[in-house]
Amino acid sequence: MTFAAPVETKSIRFRARSFVAFTLTPEAPLDVWLESLDRWIGNSPGYFAGRPVVLDLNTLKPDIAAIDSLVGVLGQRGIRVYAIEMDGGAELGSHLPPKLIGAKEATSDGLLLHPGRKKGEEGKAEEQRAEDGKAPAKPAPPGGDTLMVRTPIRSGQSIFHAHGDVIVLGSVASGSEIVAAGSIHVYGTLRGRASAGALGNIAARVFCRRNEAELISVDGWYTTAEEMEKVSRGKAVQAFLENDVLCVVPLG
Repeated sequence: MTFAAPVETKSIRFRARSFVAFTLTPEAPLDVWLESLDRWIGNSPGYFAGRPVVLDLNTLKPDIAAIDSLVGVLGQRGIRVYAIEMDGGAELGSHLPPKLIGAKEATSDGLLLHPGRKKGEEGKAEEQRAEDGKAPAKPAPPGGDTLMVRTPIRSGQSIFHAHGDVIVLGSVASGSEIVAAGSIHVYGTLRGRASAGALGNIAARVFCRRNEAELISVDGWYTTAEEMEKVSRGKAVQAFLENDVLCVVPLG
């Protein structure tokens, strides 16, 4: 009698892994939203290169043909959609990105970015608060770790800190970026992009000694170099949200 040698089997291992994903939420009229997106890309070329993008279609609610067209239009702009978030509706074809299941807003699993959201008119909210005697925005919640960068941030460098504030003792070069869950403090010139409160902290702020930024963002609400040109360029500033308006106000 012969016996077959036992066959060794290996288990298949599944591991959960989180990535920072940008969420784009198109709104009607779509041509206006795309114009806003083009302005973003024009001010920050290559911003979406190599980044996972989720397309949230719960607001627009397009049909399959429109989804196909929109994914193609975004692809022409260098934006690759890796998943679609949409409640209900018909099943997407195999030629389209899959539907995302279990997405959560404003957590450490995702970075939300909203081109086309209302941008602040610098100084208006600050003046209104002074007139009304209202208190400033609530301070950031306690806790979290601070990342201190003791050297200048060079062009092409990217810093993402999901656990608190980022402090840069030098300057931030054009073509670089800082993304922080908390506030961002730059004790030199800010020439790149700074995104504070990136995981849902509406009380986060951006401070810099000299504002030459390409883009400043708090909780996904952003303003660009062109919009800051006449008010706060070349000055020491702070940026903060107040009543859903991003304010970029000179310090002192």
